[in-house]
Amino acid sequence: MHSHTYHTKPVEYFGLSRPEMIRFVPASARTLLEVGCGKGEFVAALKASRKLVATGVEPYPAAATEARQVFDELLAMSIDDATTHLRGRHFDCIVFNDVLEHMVDPWAVLRSVKPLLAAGGSVVASIPNVRYWPVLNGLFLHANWQYEETGVLDRTHLRFFTRSTMLSLFQDCGYRVEQIEGIHQVRPPLKISLLNRLTGGRFDDTRYTQFACVARAE
Repeated sequence: MHSHTYHTKPVEYFGLSRPEMIRFVPASARTLLEVGCGKGEFVAALKASRKLVATGVEPYPAAATEARQVFDELLAMSIDDATTHLRGRHFDCIVFNDVLEHMVDPWAVLRSVKPLLAAGGSVVASIPNVRYWPVLNGLFLHANWQYEETGVLDRTHLRFFTRSTMLSLFQDCGYRVEQIEGIHQVRPPLKISLLNRLTGGRFDDTRYTQFACVARAE
């Protein structure tokens, strides 16, 4: 599921609560599966404001140990093993918060979890945006594509997506994207802002570190 350096990450890497993603989880969801749940901070925040039964999947041992205190059920295994383990179960919402880009084959994973969705259920995902202005600035103006410990160019990312290829990712796997919204924006330089206006918003998407997607199976 993850690159060979993934397990060198400090446990703090797995502790983000992601409050900006809470509003994308349908209010009607009562059963939730979070893939790559880390220490469980996101579900802990969700449970503070609503009632739901949550199952987590986290292969990183140190994070999984802490997540057990939060989830009703915690599977310390890969998503491939988890989909086999959960066969026949159904969830109102399946969450991938900055997880799909770490996977060798996110297309196969999205297809494999589709049978786990309850009728009318949704997939909620946060995905880094490689068409992010700071990344483009480094590439085009400085000929630099430098991997980092975190962020869009996290050295453990195996796949890279733009807004349009995020849509294709879900559509190719048999999902209908109902919502896609940029999150964590920066203000581009004045020249880029002016260019964006002159081109009718062609560069709007470069402001965002990630996009939040909500999709349902067709």
